[in-house]
Amino acid sequence: MKLKKILLSLIVIAMAMAISCSEKHNLTVTGTVEGVPSGKIYLQKFVNKMFFVIDSTDIKDGKFTFSENVELPEIYGLTLDTAKSSFFVFFDANPVNIKLDTAQHYRNTEVTGSVSQDLYLEYQKNARDVKIDEFILQHPASLVSAYVFYRFFSYRLTPDEIRANIALLDSSLLTTQYVKTLQELVETLELIDVGKPAPDFTLNTPDGNAVKFSDKLGKGYVLLDFWAAWCGPCRRENPNVVRIFNKYRDKGFDVFGVSLDKSKEKWVEAIEKDGLAWTNVSDLLYWDSKPAQLYGVRAIPSNVLIDKNGIIIKKNLRGKELEAVLAELYAHH
Repeated sequence: MKLKKILLSLIVIAMAMAISCSEKHNLTVTGTVEGVPSGKIYLQKFVNKMFFVIDSTDIKDGKFTFSENVELPEIYGLTLDTAKSSFFVFFDANPVNIKLDTAQHYRNTEVTGSVSQDLYLEYQKNARDVKIDEFILQHPASLVSAYVFYRFFSYRLTPDEIRANIALLDSSLLTTQYVKTLQELVETLELIDVGKPAPDFTLNTPDGNAVKFSDKLGKGYVLLDFWAAWCGPCRRENPNVVRIFNKYRDKGFDVFGVSLDKSKEKWVEAIEKDGLAWTNVSDLLYWDSKPAQLYGVRAIPSNVLIDKNGIIIKKNLRGKELEAVLAELYAHH
């Protein structure tokens, strides 16, 4: 009987936790759109660096209102065109007023009422000087801490450093999508560490041909290169990769490009324009790219250098650094 009572108590606690994790709150957003007297505005939810429409409303006399029952605190987006970029905003439980200015990437947009948005703007002003552990310690229960950690620091930290910073966060943040991703990332990074075998995958080329990554291994060093047509830093790095590829291809060096694009047309156009004369594949799933998840890629450009035995030997090499590593490797051949 006592055991039954304990089990029942545990079930009640578990149910309460599940309800609290998925609890929604009423959110009121009022606003104006600079220079746009009428039209439609879309409210979007932010999931894995992507925005998904959850509602829309009409703009009347330059004004709009959303009254929603949504998960809070959380990150949302506002846009007049779902094919274009969105204004990124943190909503908490407070009513919010937004003066939306779509010019210059929303640079002059003003948000009042969101404590989280104020903190995020403060972070942006001082981003270069921020140390993530110190920021979390100052704001342990803020969603901003979880997001900043997830978005701007996860790709430069070791698994142990990620674990240590997760431990600094308030327990209320542990069920957020950001911390869950960080926890999964720890496990992934340990599997794709230097000295570990490169995970295999199969993906299609622009022509629709399925290519197994492991089929490209075994002849020489291969650079597994994650990029996208929409990624400015990737496009600026591509000439370096092309130059290095041309320099060492006769010695067996190869590049295997995985794109995080969502538009096949733009992907193919970028391949041709940048002269990427190696195997290129993509599932066109943007940040839901399966190989990107397999390799714990949270920012691009990102790459992994793999030897002929399929073992990871270096990660995230750029330009001169990549060239220097290959020069040393091929000097011994």
